[in-house]
Amino acid sequence: MNEQTRERQFHIQCVQGEVGGYCILPGDPGRCEAIAKHFDSPVHIRTNREYVTFTGTLLGERVSVVSTGIGGPSAAIAMEELANIGVHTFVRVGTCGGIDLSVRSGDVVVATGAVRMEGTSREYAPVEWPAVPDFTVTTALVEACKALGYSWHAGVVQCKDSFYGQHSPARMPVSYELEQKWEAWKRLGVLASEMESAALFAVAAARRVRCGSVFHVIWNQEREAAGLDQEESHNTGAAITAGVEALKRLIEQDRRAEKG
Repeated sequence: MNEQTRERQFHIQCVQGEVGGYCILPGDPGRCEAIAKHFDSPVHIRTNREYVTFTGTLLGERVSVVSTGIGGPSAAIAMEELANIGVHTFVRVGTCGGIDLSVRSGDVVVATGAVRMEGTSREYAPVEWPAVPDFTVTTALVEACKALGYSWHAGVVQCKDSFYGQHSPARMPVSYELEQKWEAWKRLGVLASEMESAALFAVAAARRVRCGSVFHVIWNQEREAAGLDQEESHNTGAAITAGVEALKRLIEQDRRAEKG
């Protein structure tokens, strides 16, 4: 199966012309409609498995939102197939758990790099390669957060494959490794933990497309352990708005660049 010459993509079930060149990637299929409401004239294109697709416009430019499901493998599939049909710019919008004590629930985190404690990126790049986002996308996300007046952070995030490997490490047969590495992430100032960015940054580099990530902080287990104020926050609206506003900035920048 040659996926790059296949007209209808195998998993997302979309074809060229059904998606825009700019795309937001949430994990949760249930968030797609809410994100699409930020577009002008959004239309539901397709639902297949964890992949839900809506397309509309921003500033007159066609844009899409496509859910990826949880984790690097399914996110990589979405990006690969979207790149096949013309998407060139991606913004991952999702949730994370804080690690650094400065990161509070309800804050917004913009990734400037990702710890590759997952498997998908290893099928794209040697372990020496750093998982970093596109600079222009990351800058647009930071500028959007500033303009919106959010409590935001920019820095490295950790990516893992096992949610419960993080949250119940003591019962895992490899607890010694999980706990020691978690302590290392803390000492290195890693801001938060999530599950997709390292894979997406690797795929984006391999496919020569642009990608950045922005997250809503649900909670911070380290703040809780330290006895600091800590409440769960599940309103992802700020991260979604930051992602949409970043896309607008990128569209405007790209238009200026085209004019020379």
